[in-house]
Amino acid sequence: MGLLQNQVAVVTGAGRGIGRAMALALAADGARVALASRSVEQLAAVAGEITTAGGTALCVPTDVADANAVRHMADTVEAGLGPIDLLVNNAGSFFAIGPVWEVDPARWERDLQVNLFGLFRCCRAVLPGMVVRNSGRIINVIGGGAGTSFPYGSGYGSSKAAVTRFTECVADELRLADSAVAVFSLSPGLVRTELTEFQLRSPEGRQWMSRIEQMFAEGKDVPPTRAAGLTVALATGRFDRLSGRWFGVTDDLDAIAAEQDDILRHDRKTLRFRI
Repeated sequence: MGLLQNQVAVVTGAGRGIGRAMALALAADGARVALASRSVEQLAAVAGEITTAGGTALCVPTDVADANAVRHMADTVEAGLGPIDLLVNNAGSFFAIGPVWEVDPARWERDLQVNLFGLFRCCRAVLPGMVVRNSGRIINVIGGGAGTSFPYGSGYGSSKAAVTRFTECVADELRLADSAVAVFSLSPGLVRTELTEFQLRSPEGRQWMSRIEQMFAEGKDVPPTRAAGLTVALATGRFDRLSGRWFGVTDDLDAIAAEQDDILRHDRKTLRFRI
């Protein structure tokens, strides 16, 4: 029996790639998983994998850029599975590629609508219940640009840096409210997904993101199962003391567990600079 037995987990962007791997891993550890994404057929396929393996899955087609859709998603999950114990904000968009003075403004805004505003909407939908119950966890997926410059991917990079800071703000607000709810940032590494395929194959991706193809050629990508395993580890509560911090798939989790006092004392694994 897994540590997540009968917990209710919501995974956005669950129809493919990293989200699919996360949903499968959570279900394998005993969670009842709500699958949220715009891709109805893909959600059904993932749900089929989960139920065939003996797990529980609920498909909730959702566009996180739509506030009404997010509220409906949260209500549907609670009605169908029960109170939400875990929210994994994985839905992502990265289609604005190129110099700021040339990039399509509509695509740039869409990337932020999904990656930042959509994530906020999902947090806003589930946090009130978590705070009342004084339990729950949120995992926010970050990525390129969260801690460094991301030329030609300014929309995506800016949104992921903002998510990192947002995670820290939420964690501190929860602490000030004396709440046991925990929130984390998760960096999945370079994973071959539809988003990275767009960078590899689109005209603008080939022009401005050639380094991505080189990184794949050098074998610097990682499988989505790495992020899935990290998701399960964070969902178990082992690292709740480090709420607000970021975790990456290359982290030595045993070492981090042993160093929690030092991480807190020296404010490590945060987005910090001094002015």
